[in-house]
Formats: sequence, structure tokens, C-alpha cells
Amino acid sequence: MQPSTITYTQSLVWFRRDLRDYDHAALYYALKSSTAVYCAFVFDTEILDLLSDKQDRRVEFIWESIKELQTALQAKGGDLIVLHGAAKDEIPKLAKQLQVQAVFSNHDYEPSAIARDDFVSKQLSLAGITFHQFKDQVIFEKDEVLSMSNKPYSVFTPYKNMWLKTVNDFYLRPYPVDNYLQNLAKPDVRFAAPLISLESMGFIRTNLSQMRLPTGMSGGMQLFEDFLERIRHYKEARDFPGVKGVSYLSVHLRFGTISIRHLARTASQIEGSGAQGWLNELIWRDFYFQILHHSPHIAAGKSFKAEFDALAFPNNPDYFKAWCEGKTGYPLVDAAMRQLNSTGFMHNRLRMVAASFLVKDLLIDWRWGERYFAEKLIDFDFSANNGGWQWAASTGCDAQPWFRIFNPITQSERFDAQGKFIRKYVPELSACNDKEIHAPWLISAQRQSAIKVMIGQDYPLPVVEHSTQRELALSLYKNL
Repeated sequence: MQPSTITYTQSLVWFRRDLRDYDHAALYYALKSSTAVYCAFVFDTEILDLLSDKQDRRVEFIWESIKELQTALQAKGGDLIVLHGAAKDEIPKLAKQLQVQAVFSNHDYEPSAIARDDFVSKQLSLAGITFHQFKDQVIFEKDEVLSMSNKPYSVFTPYKNMWLKTVNDFYLRPYPVDNYLQNLAKPDVRFAAPLISLESMGFIRTNLSQMRLPTGMSGGMQLFEDFLERIRHYKEARDFPGVKGVSYLSVHLRFGTISIRHLARTASQIEGSGAQGWLNELIWRDFYFQILHHSPHIAAGKSFKAEFDALAFPNNPDYFKAWCEGKTGYPLVDAAMRQLNSTGFMHNRLRMVAASFLVKDLLIDWRWGERYFAEKLIDFDFSANNGGWQWAASTGCDAQPWFRIFNPITQSERFDAQGKFIRKYVPELSACNDKEIHAPWLISAQRQSAIKVMIGQDYPLPVVEHSTQRELALSLYKNL
């Protein structure tokens, strides 16, 4: 419900995946309908306590972004109350302490988040407090893009066509938050505690500051402005991990430090295949969100296509360990996994290559890889991660056919022809020439000695033979 005709004396905006102070649906509607608006964020222990690695780049990225958001709101006459606890308990408690009449937030689409919000809504209702929620992190949600027969799409291209047919200035317009900033309010001294530190929450600093990944709203805009200078080349450059071809905005979209409407509006206004190719990726993001909405069983570890749940993967734990550590003996796969482990990021082309290799070369259940990516990716988003893994495993919506199996050598030769990316993350192969680096086990013993790279010692031999595993994979799927 949009509270356009309702006026509140005091309200609370609950920030979650929307860590910015502009073009923000919940903040806009709260400011427009309230005399005084408080803002809050909760470091949710029900999420944080599940993280076994206390050196988590995502938590540090959020912390840095919260710090910037708090400073920005203070400069505009408000503040950000930052709490540490179970959000489902902290928000109703805070709303009662502040004596607000309404709480505003933006939709979250994962089943656990929906359950949390339902609980919060009930607790607020018992206290006589209204809970308003809005669409903010996508252009289209839930049932907004349906087929002519009023059914959800499970294939991307017709979804994209309908998305493009439906979108207009109404859906891409920004929320003019700045028009109502006079309604921001500072809470009293009870809530004036300094920002909680990472260390007091049980986390420690990562290498985030050494990575070229700016955080917060300013970081998102900095990356986007840089990308706009390269966007015309996006379609040709996006598949090559050794060049600066992608936007690097995925983590900013994940935590809402940049507006999806701003990105989609800008892309739609730029002519050329580069901008349209990038807009296509933003539409994929919406597509996977609506798949999750209409097929919530995928959040329970199920295949989108139920028949594939019967796949009997051998799941060799030694193969999985080699894959996780970037020691499979296939350089491009290993470079991809080492990039993930050392930075929390993996290039999109490499996500496909690494996933295909795990499932169809190593014959390991895609859910194992999905979980590993969920632990490591700084831009982890359930719907996109699940969609990507099920695409690679041929179990999902609009997935690659099960008989399509990436050859890790030809992928390497095609997308990292000069071995630039491999050399960065697999430096033990630096002395190999551009041909040798893709399949180093084929280098003669004499040549290995000359370049001082002993395959099997300095760099592992392949854990499997691709052509053999390909036949086993085909048999596994065929026998289903």
C-alpha cells in the first residue's frame, strides 16, 4: 500500500539492501507522508552468525557503506541508527521506543527474508504500527511481467521482449527524495552511540582496502562513471577476463549502494550494442528474481526442473577440494577459483566455465558449487547465483542443454588467448608461452626443464581427463 493519502507524525525507514540516500522508494514515501522520519539499519545476527569465516568481505563492504550512509544522512539533518541483533526483534522494539506510527522498507525476495518481514509486520501490527513495503531493487517484480496468457516466463528471451515492451519512463523514473529532506529527524541521545565496529561484532578486516573496489554510494557512482567511458565496447569486451570489460557494479547492485533505475535508465538512453548488451544483463537480473518468486522450491535446494533432482553425481571429495583451491590442473579454471578466493569476485565468463567444469567434468552436484560461491562471492545474490548454477548444470530455467559441455582448454584459448589472466592468478605458469599455458601437461620434459616449470610438482597434473569425463557426464544425464 502506498501511503499517499496518509499522514504520520513519526515514521521509521528500515534500510536493508538499499544503502543509499537517493532514489530510494521507502525513504521517499516515508518522507512524503511523515512529519518526522527516523532511519535505521540492523546488522542482523541471524545472518551474521551463520558466517563461519569472520574475515568476510561482504560484511566489511556493508560496514563501510553504512558508515558513508550515516554521514550523508547526518549532513542532511537526519541520522542512521545502527543496531546489532536479530532484526525481527530489533525493528519492532525500536519502532516502539521511537513511538512511530509506521515503518517503511523495500521488498526483499528470498524466502527467509519474506518470513522475517512477515514476523516483523505481525509484531508491529500488535503494537498498532503500520508496515509499508515497496519495490526498489528491481525494475519489475513478481507478476509485473507475464506472458500473453498471464503466466510467468521460464525462458529468458520472451521475458526480455515483454520487459522491453512494458518498460517506460514511469518505471525508470527516480524517487525525488531531496524534495522532502526537511522531514528527516534526528533521534534523541539514547540512540547517539558511535557506529559499532567490525571487531565488536566478531569480524576482522579483510583485504578489501587493497582491492580496487570502492564502497558505498560514492564508490558505486565512481565505478559507473568509469564504466560509461567503456560501455560502447561492453559487448565485445565482456567475455575476456584479462581486460577491463565489465562494470564491476554487481556488489553495488547487491547492496543497493546504486540505483537500479538510474542504471537501466542510463543504459536505455545510450545507443549502440554495448549499452543494449549491458541492459540485457540487468534484465537477466530481474528475470532471476521473478523465477525465485514463482518457483520458491529452488530456495530449498531443488532443481527448477524436478526430474533433474534424481541425478546421481559421484561427488568425489578430492576433486571438489582441488576445484575449491584452484588446483585442478586446468589453468583457466584454477585462475578463476584463485581470483574468487583472493578477491571475492569472479568474472562472469569464468563463473560459467568453473561451474560447467565442476558439474560436467568433475561430476559434482551443482549445489556444492552453489554453496561455495555463496560463501565466497562478495556480490552473492541468491537468485542470480542459483540461476547461474542451474544454467550450467542444465537443471534450471532456460538452461544450456545437458549435452553442451564446455571444453576448459578451448575456453581458455578463446577467452584468454595470451594467458594474461592465467599468469596473474597462476604465476607458477608465467614462463609458459601463449600456446603452452592453456594445457601445460602437454609441455615436453625438456621444455619444462628449460622454463623451470615441472608439471606435477610446481603445478598439478589434471585431476581428470576432459574427454573421458565428458562421456561420463553424457551418460549420467542420458540415463536419468
